[in-house]
Amino acid sequence: MQLLDGKKTSNDIKNEIAAEVQSIKAAGGKVPHLAAVLVGNNGASLTYVGSKVKSCQEIGFDSTLVALPETITEDELLAKIKELNEDDNLDGYIVQLPLPKHIDEQKILLAIDPDKDVDGFHPTNFGRMALEMESFIPATPFGIMELLERYKVETAGKHTVVIGRSHIVGRPMSILMSRKGNPGDSTVTLTHSRTKDLAEFTKNADIIITALGVPEFLKADMVKEGVTVIDVGITRVEDASNAKGYVIKGDVDFDGVSKKASFITPVPGGVGPMTIAMLLKNTLLARKMRSAKNK
Repeated sequence: MQLLDGKKTSNDIKNEIAAEVQSIKAAGGKVPHLAAVLVGNNGASLTYVGSKVKSCQEIGFDSTLVALPETITEDELLAKIKELNEDDNLDGYIVQLPLPKHIDEQKILLAIDPDKDVDGFHPTNFGRMALEMESFIPATPFGIMELLERYKVETAGKHTVVIGRSHIVGRPMSILMSRKGNPGDSTVTLTHSRTKDLAEFTKNADIIITALGVPEFLKADMVKEGVTVIDVGITRVEDASNAKGYVIKGDVDFDGVSKKASFITPVPGGVGPMTIAMLLKNTLLARKMRSAKNK
């Protein structure tokens, strides 16, 4: 069994990007600039955005935190989005979700300039991805594809079962794994909460990508020998014996499943660190695209 180490791989990617930023600087070019829009003070969102800003500093990107009050109106937020779209100094930005309940997330995401949508959530980018055209791929699926590629996991002709159909992970993964090329060329089954006899699908899978959010859902008796398992789940489970009062669990019963797997991601330290690394990679791509357009 080989561990797909997201922590190590994400550090490798950050080092590669940092080297490229140094080259851009040396050539007198503009370094990539990423902004994060944070509405309100949701604890988890503050943590995520903080780690993104810190990662930007580590690799030499410019970064801006746009902190807005919880009480901001939808129209005021749309005006801020328009401002960011028109800011030539900015290469890409993300709007940290979830947004307060009085704001229509869909309306906000649609207002983002697709050329600055480094989260890859805009329908234009999603459509381009589905048509195998150059686009920003959502950071978590992008990170999974990168792990599969760097660890040389064979995907061509394999049966991939995706558990979960979210627009952020499950659905894009089903598209990416069936695309032509490596990694890809898989036969994909997309399963979800309404799938009957889900274990019948997972038992026959060569690759399982699970983004369900149910701790330790996937058990050893649901997988075959030699399976590759990508665990996107991340759930806080109360644990009085832990100093924090909780532990982080994935969708996979790691102790049982790892004994049968050929490749598996740990939680934490698997897919999570890759997400931020690929957001940075998308921002670098955005900078290159803007630079090419301005020539």
